[in-house]
Amino acid sequence: MDTAKRENDEAARAADSPLVHDFGLLIKAATRLEQRIDTALRKECEISHTMFEVLIRLCRHPDEEISQRRLADDLTLTSSGITRLIDRMEGTGLVRRVPAPGDRRSVLVEPTGQGRTVFLRAAAVHASVVERYFVAPVAPADYGRLTRSLGEIEKALRDA
Repeated sequence: MDTAKRENDEAARAADSPLVHDFGLLIKAATRLEQRIDTALRKECEISHTMFEVLIRLCRHPDEEISQRRLADDLTLTSSGITRLIDRMEGTGLVRRVPAPGDRRSVLVEPTGQGRTVFLRAAAVHASVVERYFVAPVAPADYGRLTRSLGEIEKALRDA
């Protein structure tokens, strides 16, 4: 057997491995679910999924001060990426920037009244999509195992 044929066979076996297949299923499912959520939020609320994620963080603890830097870290965005996103959100009246007390270099972000109203509508849209495509297809006993397993994976990655 020549070298090229052997390498092709090895590559085909590696590409067909159960680990590659299973991880591919996770990525495809997560990507497609995110696309469904983003499409529904854009259509029904005129915001992106990423904007929704910002509003989640801002509305979760209303009295907590949240900086653009922290939002960038939470959403794995660059500082310029979060700046552009907050610019768009501020331009549509969803959030406002406020100076951080005691730190002139830091800017805090808070939701506006309109931002909270849009968030409540978007949360219902999000819940509907998640229920339909993430919860409903899985048996109740399996759903609990799935979410616990995802939590363990997230913890292992966070602690690494």
